[in-house]
Amino acid sequence: MRYGFTTGSCAAAAAKAAAYMLLSGRMKTEITIETPKGIPYKAQILNIRRKEQEVSCAVEKDGGDDPDVTTGALIFARVSFGKNIMDEMKENSRRLTDNGKGTGQEMSRSRADGRIQIDGGKGVGRVTKPGLDQPVGNAAINHVPREMITREVLQVCDLFDYNGGLEVEILVPDGEALAEKTFNPRLGIKGGISILGTSGVVEPMSSQAVLDTIRVELNQRKALGFDYVAVSPGNYGQDFMKNVYGYDLDKSVKCSNFIGNTIDMAEELGFRKMLLTGHIGKLIKVAGGIMNTHSAEGDCRMELLTAFAVKQGLDAGKAREILDCATTEEAVRILEENGKREPVMEYAMERILYYLNKRAKGTMKVDCIMYANAFGELAKSKGVAEWFTLLAQEQEQQI
Repeated sequence: MRYGFTTGSCAAAAAKAAAYMLLSGRMKTEITIETPKGIPYKAQILNIRRKEQEVSCAVEKDGGDDPDVTTGALIFARVSFGKNIMDEMKENSRRLTDNGKGTGQEMSRSRADGRIQIDGGKGVGRVTKPGLDQPVGNAAINHVPREMITREVLQVCDLFDYNGGLEVEILVPDGEALAEKTFNPRLGIKGGISILGTSGVVEPMSSQAVLDTIRVELNQRKALGFDYVAVSPGNYGQDFMKNVYGYDLDKSVKCSNFIGNTIDMAEELGFRKMLLTGHIGKLIKVAGGIMNTHSAEGDCRMELLTAFAVKQGLDAGKAREILDCATTEEAVRILEENGKREPVMEYAMERILYYLNKRAKGTMKVDCIMYANAFGELAKSKGVAEWFTLLAQEQEQQI
């Protein structure tokens, strides 16, 4: 299936092209950027508007074969000379020189710090609740797209030996209407869409393709003679196991959102044990019996966490705060502050294990580790200790 490029890549490409036209005075109808995944993105530049002090242009979002409400949307960047930023850079440079302490490297760093200012305009959402990638008040332009924009614009600055500041504003004219079709309003992102992307590339796979891949990986594991398998929804679960416990799960099966289907296939193939490691954002849904954790299938994260917290004695006022949280990480923070994190997570794990093992029909034992990025391990089943022995033995055999 044909891959596409994220809104973050589109914003970075538009910003780079606008910066080029602003600093060179020449037209630019296509531009190439490097995505974090290492795949170049050659974008066509549309709706160019040039003025003496600013240039704006757009890139059309192409999501490839991945269905996305933002596909076809125009992602604009307006780049202008930042007078205040330039004055600040000059002052910093003068101060370092006057003090006699400014090496060339220090002066270069001074000019780079805060040199590119990024904000969102019309159609780009604004963060109103804590716990998201950006702090409250910021435009919903996530940190990786911000890094991409800064890197690409600075490349243009270096090309033209420009040491001043630039202001970059990202706009999406249809963003407010598009946002109504996303979870942004519920997350507390108001006024438009988010500018997203960690790899810069959209890699689409149909549901059936994902399920087929899971089955192939399980078959391979079984063919190697193993009757147990480690599973995680994605790379984050693998990273957690490696960073926290020192186990490299590069041979584990990625189940994406298809936790229930993966259990079905593993049970059918005769596996006797499964270890599921996942973030609370996905696994808390399993505590409510939801076995496909895609947001399109259901989202009761805060409702479940609120119910579990009330059961463990959290007062009604704090329970309402959890219900209004944008992210599970923020909800865990509230539980931590009120001394309820451990009992709530332990109860949640009980419910998760109940549904996982019910799905396994009693023929396969399923263990689980649940974590949060800011808090690490939240809860685990009693059988996890045996898994550490198994995984350690397997790694020794591989070495």
